[in-house]
Amino acid sequence: MNRRRLISLLLGLMLLVPACLAEDFDTELEIKEILESLPEEPGKKLTLDRDDAVIMTITCTGDFTIGGDNYHKKDIFAPELAAHDGNINFTMSAVRDILVNDELTIVNFEGTFTDTTYVPSNKKENEFLFNISPSYVSVLTDNGIEAVSLANNHVMDHGDEGYEDTKNTLREAGVIYSNSEEMGIFEFQGIQVAMLSYLCIDRYGKPFGGYSTFEEKVAADIASAKQYYPLVIVSFHWGLEPTSSQPNRGYKPTDNQVRLGRLAVDSGADLVVGHHSHRVQPIECYNGVYICYSLGNFCFAGHKSPRDMTSIMFQIRYRIKRGEISYKDFRVIPIRISSKQKVNDFIPTPMNPGAVSDSIFSTMRSSYNTQGLDYAITEFPMEFE
Repeated sequence: MNRRRLISLLLGLMLLVPACLAEDFDTELEIKEILESLPEEPGKKLTLDRDDAVIMTITCTGDFTIGGDNYHKKDIFAPELAAHDGNINFTMSAVRDILVNDELTIVNFEGTFTDTTYVPSNKKENEFLFNISPSYVSVLTDNGIEAVSLANNHVMDHGDEGYEDTKNTLREAGVIYSNSEEMGIFEFQGIQVAMLSYLCIDRYGKPFGGYSTFEEKVAADIASAKQYYPLVIVSFHWGLEPTSSQPNRGYKPTDNQVRLGRLAVDSGADLVVGHHSHRVQPIECYNGVYICYSLGNFCFAGHKSPRDMTSIMFQIRYRIKRGEISYKDFRVIPIRISSKQKVNDFIPTPMNPGAVSDSIFSTMRSSYNTQGLDYAITEFPMEFE
């Protein structure tokens, strides 16, 4: 792990200034450094391109949900954890080599690191609630996961107390997080990567954060970040989940996803990644920027036998030379969210080329799922160039 910093935006920052005031806001971003730079990880060698440019690899995954429900007393994760003598690193055993050999891994952490049993009234009727003891944050730090998105519909399962516990746990462990009010910053070879994250599900077209619409805030945040950071990655928690009556819902991006994803790119985003639908969705290359509409599940303790246990990891590489950064290539790693065929053991496992991985890509490029996606990619390289 190279130098990492978590930077929290203060309420008066440019990213949070309403659009009507943004034109008059000239001053530089005032940021509060929460976590000091950590020492470089010993023994890790730089990857160089043919012209000696340094290569930075970024890995993105979908939903990372561990733990159980200490309110409804439901926990399908605990028995599997006990079977591995309490060593939570079993979950990452099949992908650890991928994660520790990149420079930055970003996952959607959909749950809480807390021991509180408090549940707010608006959550008590929810079918699924998630928490795990803060001590298990080691599953991130031991396995090369440097950053998480905290903008999703489960981070508030245990109210403000659980949310603050989660953020404090991540800070103390040195894991970068981001949400709609706090921007995560990762630094590698002098290049700073800004990470912004948003829960979108019921916010489209509504006032949000001092702006007349949620979309205006997102666009302003991204444009402001782009003024100061050469690489801006935006995570969106969006789309539709499957239901018992509509089991195939979730493979196709909604119109709101497409509009917001492209708006993010037009505003300055260099990579857009999505999650929430628990299904893999198409990828667009819009104006030279990849929009991964949904990366599906990754490590998912929400169901013991999900209908679809296939998913993907998205890796992208950038070149750094003379203080400048440029795109190099990408690859898609098809995975099963379990190492077993019929039950979910919470061990995401890469697939080899073959019929099953081909079926994932066929779904992603199908004419129905790509309807309205004029920039959908149709080739999914499993190896870098």
